[in-house]
Amino acid sequence: MKINIIDYGLGNLWSVKNAFEYLGHDVSISSDPTEISTSDCLVLPGVGNFGAGIRNIKARNLIDALDEAVINRKRPLLGICLGMQLLGRYSDEASNVQGLNWIPGNVKKINRIQVRLPHMGFNEVKPSAQGSELFKGMEDGSDFYFVHSYYFQADNDENIISTSSYGSVFASGIQHGNIVGVQFHPEKSQSNGLQFLKNFIEFSSAF
Repeated sequence: MKINIIDYGLGNLWSVKNAFEYLGHDVSISSDPTEISTSDCLVLPGVGNFGAGIRNIKARNLIDALDEAVINRKRPLLGICLGMQLLGRYSDEASNVQGLNWIPGNVKKINRIQVRLPHMGFNEVKPSAQGSELFKGMEDGSDFYFVHSYYFQADNDENIISTSSYGSVFASGIQHGNIVGVQFHPEKSQSNGLQFLKNFIEFSSAF
């Protein structure tokens, strides 16, 4: 399976690439719409602003390519951090900018009165029943690395595959069909992160 990491100008592209290559997979980094639209498997990483993320994706003419691969051809996609947030409709970070709108939900800011922002460091991730396939081979409540000030508020609990707590409980993992998003960084989460990426590849083989 060929994995394409989407280059839209934001994200830890090489760290993600190195993690997948460590697991023995063929990986490329691309911003070419044709290559992306015909990919076997896609990764949408991201660190930064929601509005800038969508603007960069549009500036590279990737919206139609992503829709073709993910929505029409049902190719698996993993959104990481900002990449997960872009899967929703709107974000408090850029309220007038529409996201990819693939998973029902909006992105909300963590309550800064309760906790310090950004939420940074290792934190416990608790898989839901829906997330058992993607979190197999790990202890319940394993730690993953986070850096964020916003979180995905899913409309439907059935799309939540894991939760974490920082001030309050939030969705740290979501899924709808072939589309998966995680708020944490698997590529920075040591053995647990590598196990998650391995599980995602196995999950992807069904599509």
